Amino acid sequence: MLGVVAVVVFVFAAAVLAAAETSLTNMTRARATALREEERKGAEILESLLQNRERVLSPVLLVVLFCQLAAATIVAALVQDWFGSRWVIAALAIEVVLFFVLAEAVPKAWALQNSSRAALAMAPIVSALLKFPPIRWLTGLLLRVAGFFLPESSGRIAVVASDDELLAFAKAAVDSDVIEQSERKMIESVIDLGDTLVREVMTPRPDMVSLDAAATVDQAIELAIEHGFSRLPITNEGVDDIVGVVHVKHLVGLQRKYGGDEPVSKHMSAPSYIPESKPGDDLLRDMQATQVHLAIVIDEYGGTAGLVTLEDLIEELIGEIVDEFDNESPVLETIFGGVRVHGRMPVDELNDIIEGELPTGDWDTVGGLIFNTLGHVPVEGEVLEVAGLKMTVDGIHDRRITSVQIRQPRGARLDLEAERAAAERGVPTETAEGELAAANKQDESIS
Repeated sequence: MLGVVAVVVFVFAAAVLAAAETSLTNMTRARATALREEERKGAEILESLLQNRERVLSPVLLVVLFCQLAAATIVAALVQDWFGSRWVIAALAIEVVLFFVLAEAVPKAWALQNSSRAALAMAPIVSALLKFPPIRWLTGLLLRVAGFFLPESSGRIAVVASDDELLAFAKAAVDSDVIEQSERKMIESVIDLGDTLVREVMTPRPDMVSLDAAATVDQAIELAIEHGFSRLPITNEGVDDIVGVVHVKHLVGLQRKYGGDEPVSKHMSAPSYIPESKPGDDLLRDMQATQVHLAIVIDEYGGTAGLVTLEDLIEELIGEIVDEFDNESPVLETIFGGVRVHGRMPVDELNDIIEGELPTGDWDTVGGLIFNTLGHVPVEGEVLEVAGLKMTVDGIHDRRITSVQIRQPRGARLDLEAERAAAERGVPTETAEGELAAANKQDESIS
């Protein structure tokens, strides 16, 4: 009778620890912290256990293995004593089935279905198990023995998640209505910012608006108002020699104090220089720490490649920020049958929007892709086909591509809700189709 009780105890202990193993393996530190902030019972113990998950799971696995072997040994001894040795194999087979169902499948399934509840319930049990000296000492000894059979670099493996896994988690959270689609977009933007280089978000050198060091305060304010900028870089001998930065708010104070003829060179602040290969997330942290809102981007030869502002980086996270003073043309707009983009639209961003496969290479923008594909400066109206998309260059300014129409051949629509855009304009679908056909016919005549 005592042997039967021992088997039941070992099976129950194995089931409890199997649930503990599953719950601790699938519980994240973030979720444990959230449970602690909700003041759930056992959350503090759970959070402390997850600080060193590998050290916690090893004693659990050791005790589970001991329970399984002990139960099997007792069953074999009891069956041999009661029925003879010929029934031992059959009894062990039955035990394996029962052990799998009662001590593996059922408790682990329950732990997966009730992850938070299971983790909170099992945390005190596991914590008590870790404090039991014989188990703690034996586990440490066995781990040291196991270390002889492992490479030196495998001593401690960090539990990490790749960017793709984090994005998959975000998608799963949206599908489960845990987070909103907008929150998923924000998560994706934060992850993408780490892979975004400064040269991909900067205002390029030809688009920079700068002021000569000999200019007056009045001239600086007039230029700032004309272009809608709050900060201006100051040059000495051309755009490659930027010697300072001025803020319009400061200029207005100078105008009231000294008059408009005061030279701006006396009141400029030192410029901040950064390489064009600097990751966007690093620059964002640097700007927060140094309270710098505008930085000059330099290329590998030390020349000015462009400038980047704090707003440029924030827009990478939350989308375009347009105020009442912005007068820029849109970088992307929906047209019937496709889209119209500015030549400086990043290729990878366009691929994400249209779910396309435009090639990437030494270029970053759509304009760079067109230059590389054609091998010459295009003329207005020139048509080319790249990755199954028809591109029509319909805007050129000083050899720079300012506008490109992108459509699929043979009038197929890009998946960009063109019909919704037509409805918002009050244009019937038939009229929209007619405009699309006319545009395609015009493209064919050009090509």
